[in-house]
Amino acid sequence: MTDARPKLLTQVREKLRFKHYSIRTESCYVDWIRRFIIFHNRRHPSDMGAAEVEKFLSHLATVGKVSASTQNQAKSALLFLYKEVIAEELP
Repeated sequence: MTDARPKLLTQVREKLRFKHYSIRTESCYVDWIRRFIIFHNRRHPSDMGAAEVEKFLSHLATVGKVSASTQNQAKSALLFLYKEVIAEELP
C-alpha cells in the first residue's frame, strides 16, 4: 500500500504557495531543506529535531563559512518546514 500524501518537498512548495510566498523564496527554501536532508544522510526531517538543525547551521558557519544572512536564510527555511509542514515547534 502506498502513502497518499505528496512528497515532503511538494508539501513545502504547496504550503509556501498557499501562504503567498514569492517564487524566489520558494526556490531558496526548498534548496535549503534539500541540503539539510542530504547533510543528514537523507533522513526524513520528522525523524530529526532541534539538535540536527543546530548541527546543520553550525556546519554552515564553521565549515561552509557562510555569512550570517545566509545562515539566517537557512534557519528560516528549516523553521518554516518544522512549523508549517511537519507541524512541530522547534525551541
